[in-house]
Amino acid sequence: MSTYGCEYCSNFVYDEDLDAYSCSVDMDEDDFARLAEGRQTKGCPFFCAGDEYQVVKHQAV
Repeated sequence: MSTYGCEYCSNFVYDEDLDAYSCSVDMDEDDFARLAEGRQTKGCPFFCAGDEYQVVKHQAV
């Protein structure tokens, strides 16, 4: 888990319909309430680093 903000998450994508960025994770109501109220102390459990080089890191060795 990470404490980075949403802007660093690969699940934070641009939605053309909303003309804004939003989370693409399909959360249930309990997960969303926990995040919205700040009860999640270790960061978002759905955080996935948006590192575009993560795929090729194993090739550098």
